[in-house]
Amino acid sequence: MLAESDSRHLLQAIPNRSVWLTVDANGLESAIVKRGSQSNPDARFLSVQRESEPGESISPLTEIIKDSSKSILSRNDSPDVGFSVSLNPYRGCEHGCIYCYARPTHEYLDLSAGQDFESKIFAKYDAASLLRNELSHKRFKPEPIALSGVTDPYQPVERKLMITRDCIDVLRDFRNPTIIITKNHLVTRDIDYFREMAESNLIRVILSITTLDENIRARMEPRTSTIVKRLHALEMLRANGIQTGILMAPVIPGLTDHEIPSILRTASDAGAEFAHYVLLRLPHGVKDLFQEWLSLHFPDRKAKILGHLREAYGEKLYDSQYGVRGKGEGSFADHVRKLFRISKRKYGLDRPLSPLRSDLFTPVQGELFR
Repeated sequence: MLAESDSRHLLQAIPNRSVWLTVDANGLESAIVKRGSQSNPDARFLSVQRESEPGESISPLTEIIKDSSKSILSRNDSPDVGFSVSLNPYRGCEHGCIYCYARPTHEYLDLSAGQDFESKIFAKYDAASLLRNELSHKRFKPEPIALSGVTDPYQPVERKLMITRDCIDVLRDFRNPTIIITKNHLVTRDIDYFREMAESNLIRVILSITTLDENIRARMEPRTSTIVKRLHALEMLRANGIQTGILMAPVIPGLTDHEIPSILRTASDAGAEFAHYVLLRLPHGVKDLFQEWLSLHFPDRKAKILGHLREAYGEKLYDSQYGVRGKGEGSFADHVRKLFRISKRKYGLDRPLSPLRSDLFTPVQGELFR
């Protein structure tokens, strides 16, 4: 049998599904998951245009590229983010969520926010040692560090590379408070570390759940864990005493907003202690990718969805203002806000959380003396 990189696949599309049948050189069929994005537009800052290779728009193979970053912690002063320090073990995300607001970050690498973002994954192999050195620095002040901000720390390649696990190990050694946001059941692999951190209130894990409709999930977030697996992850985390909640990010008006009560009820039943949401954000080229996706998968709902977004963002598809982005304004945004607040209260997800502890931080000498 030919290697995957050398084989010539015969691709048969299954309409409105996120799976393709492939036939290898021996005539054996197998299923592969499609990408979220249907195209690979040029980056904003690219000075030359490229021509797509035949078949590139179907599903390019994932490429893992070494990232040579010299630092690992990123800081922000955005008042609506919820944390000021984040750690991204990877750039790009194979999960392929079509709505991902982080897609434009690949354009700073002269790559596309489309399929490049979900197929060219930059791995920070030195992340754990960089983190150890930064936490050891005398100027570092302990505060919650969020994994991640612009990528999922438990995307598929993490199963093999284990960069996120190594970083968690460092954070555990230093007893630094940690927040994890993910769509992947793989997070349960690290329960052994989380359990130890939870004993001192140093860990909070958030599962992102955007829909309970597996048909929508498979088209919208093609390489993420199924909803059943994410709920199972919630159950496992809570069973091990780990502070756990959900993030409905994004709420897509006209497609998933009606699911708010059922998602919160189901999450509460699975052990979630809190819930937050973000209204769909479509910065830069993401708005074009998302509209292309709607035309393919939900053409009958496209006008309604975009209409609600424009109402929420002042006749635009996105507004980057703090306090407006991710929440919106106007009657529809108010409806979502009230429905979420009422549902949180009804299902016991509005109780105050004990803050993660920063006073237990224990400096450990890094690999470099500074």
